This record gives sequence, C-alpha cells and structure tokens, in this order.
Amino acid sequence: MTEQTAAAPLSSLSPAELETFLETQRTAYADLQAHGLKLDLTRGKPSVEQLDLSNELLELPKGHKDSGGVDVRNYGGLSGLTELREMFANLLWVETEQVIAGGNSSLTMMHDCLVQLFLHGGPDSPRPWSKEETVKFICPVPGYDRHFTMLGNYGIEMIPVPMNEDGPDIAAVRELVTDPAVKGIWIVPTYANPSGAVCSQEVATELASMETAAPDFRIFWDNAYAFHHLTEDEAKSVDIITLASGSGHPNRPLMFASTSKITFAGAGVAFLAASKANVDWYLANQQFASIGPDKVNQLRHVQFFGSADGVREHMRKHRDILAPKFAAVDAALESALAGREVATWSKPSGGYFVNLDVLDGTASRVVELAKGAGIALTPAGASFPHGNDPRDRNIRLAPSFPVLAEVETAMAGVATCVLLAAAEKLSGAQG
Repeated sequence: MTEQTAAAPLSSLSPAELETFLETQRTAYADLQAHGLKLDLTRGKPSVEQLDLSNELLELPKGHKDSGGVDVRNYGGLSGLTELREMFANLLWVETEQVIAGGNSSLTMMHDCLVQLFLHGGPDSPRPWSKEETVKFICPVPGYDRHFTMLGNYGIEMIPVPMNEDGPDIAAVRELVTDPAVKGIWIVPTYANPSGAVCSQEVATELASMETAAPDFRIFWDNAYAFHHLTEDEAKSVDIITLASGSGHPNRPLMFASTSKITFAGAGVAFLAASKANVDWYLANQQFASIGPDKVNQLRHVQFFGSADGVREHMRKHRDILAPKFAAVDAALESALAGREVATWSKPSGGYFVNLDVLDGTASRVVELAKGAGIALTPAGASFPHGNDPRDRNIRLAPSFPVLAEVETAMAGVATCVLLAAAEKLSGAQG
C-alpha cells in the first residue's frame, strides 16, 4: 500500500507551481458550476428527519388539565406549567422556582429582558439603562449574529473579545468591566455558536465572581445547545446561577434555553432561569404584556417527554441524525485542505455549527464563489458585531438541514472555493 503524499502548503509553491494550481482550481470550480447545485448551509435549522422525531406532538395533549387539575385551555399561569418547569429545572441544574416556561422563542425572552432593563432597570440597577449616557456589551467573537443585531437595534456599543476554546477571553473581560458603561456580556456557554467551544468551570467562576463597575452587570447566558451533543462524551453546562449566587452576585446571570431544536423549531417552549429576584422582576413586567403562555403546547411537551430522562433520550435520536453530517464536513475539509495551510476549522462535540477560518482576506470571496456555484453560505463576518470581521476570514457552516448526501456535495464544493480563493490571493490574481 502506497502512502499518500502530504499536500504542500500553498505558500511554499513557486510562482509557476502556484499558477498551475490556480488553473487547476479554476477548472474544478467550472466543473462545480456545471452541476447546477442549489444547496443551503446558511442557518442552523433542524432537518425534516429531526422534526419528524416529534410528530407525536401533533396528537397531543391527551386531556386538557395539568397535574394540579388546572384547565390549560384557559387564561393564567404566567410562569408556565409547574411540571414542565420541574423537568427543565432538572436539566438546567436550577430550582423550579427559578424557571419560567414561556412561549416558543428564547430569543423573544432575551429581547424582553433587554428591553425591560432599558425601560426600568433590573433589581439592582441605580436607574433604567436608557438613562445611562452609554451602554456597552461585551461580545465574544465569533458569536451568534442575532445577539449582535439585537444590541445594534438599540444602539448598544458592542466590544468584541476573542471566544477561546474554554470561553471568552477572561483577561480581556476583566479589564473591560472596570468601565461602568459595560452592562453585560453575551455567552453561548455550551457548544458555542459557531465555534463549538465549551465555557470551562474556571472561566465561568471568574465571570460569576469578578468585580464589575456596573452594579447591574448581566451575563446573558444563552444555553441554546446545552443538550445538543454529537458524541457520547457529553459536556455538562456550568451551573452559572449557583456560582453567581455563591459569589454574592445572584442577579448577574440570566439563563435562556428552549426546545426549538429539540421538538418543533416553530412551536417549542422557551425558558428563562435566574435568581428569584430576577424571576419576580421579569414576571412583574411581563404581566402587562401577557396573561399567560401557551399552556396547551406546554402540556403537549410534558406528555411527550414524560421526564428529564425523556428529553435526554430524545436528544440521542437527534445525535444519530446530526453526527454523520458533522463527520462529513470534517472529512471533506480534511481531504481537500489538509496540509495546504489555508484554513482551519472546528471539530465540535455538540451544537449546530462548524467554524471555518480561511486565509485572511478571502472569506468574502469564498462566500461569493460558493454562491456562484449554487451553494448558499452565511455571509462572511456574520459572526461579528455589525458583520465586520476585521480579518475577513471567518465563515459559519450549518450542516444540519440538508440531507447527508447534500452535505457531502456542498462541503466538497466549499473546499474547492476555499482553495480557489486562496490561490487567487497568493498569486495576486483577480477573482
């Protein structure tokens, strides 16, 4: 058996070799265009096969009363069904009284919290945030684009810090929070969007305990992927609420989660977990906006899962569908790009995304080339505030929605686009 010769770094090629390589990639790209593809890797949506796992919800609930005999078809119950709150309190490592079960969108609950902080301030705010001269947020990058667009919509200044494998750059965060205008930080702590990073106990402890100039500093702890494991080695999300309480800052974290990528993306249940003071604060403001959430849907979920272990078992079914797609992404990139030194990519053990960093100054070109070949990618820089990646190198890949064969085809195409864009850059050729 002949050993495969390792590919040479593109930067090591002579001008003539690089020109030959460039022409080869142009030919490969023309062949790619000729296939007439129409593939989409833009958003982390569950596939049809994943959604089908929850079709039993369409036949539920059986009956219309909760465990306490309350008719869920009627008004009331602003904090949500007790049995569903108990179930997810178990999963999120908090007490039931610290959990609110809301509507179908955790993003809506995040937005509600941000708006209420602006209008009224929090339990420990000296004044509403709208009365501050400036409001700033720390934004680990790469990060979730919708977090950033939400802040941008309210004119909040966003300060990027690196998102490392163990969480946000804590030294940078520690320095920034000495500014009283810095009111919060976004974190996706478990299988971060898009890097797949997992916030460590050490970093979380520092975030929970550090002194901040703003007395009402908030950690928006978006636990969107806490249960979305891709391997049997399941990362346990840090118990940020207990850490903060033990450090004397019980109101600092606001934790969010949902079943949006567990059951039906458009008809799940969202959760807010926080200190009792924060829960009371949220409900006191929410009473003017709602008489109660969709308790019928909440009862469906109670009956469908049965228990916290039922949720865990359901997520193993998701893993069986998703894991081969993530393996296909890695295999395609490894096969085409290994040794070329023009790209690095994450190999997440959970979540919904692969983080691809290409040669500086080429991410926008890669996305453009992919579009020209019928492969839709998230815009370059989308994982940075205002869509501005200063190095133009970051691309978020979302392989969950297409079927496996389409993921394989799309990623082979993406790899071709990465190589072509890199060859153009290194040779000085125009795209």
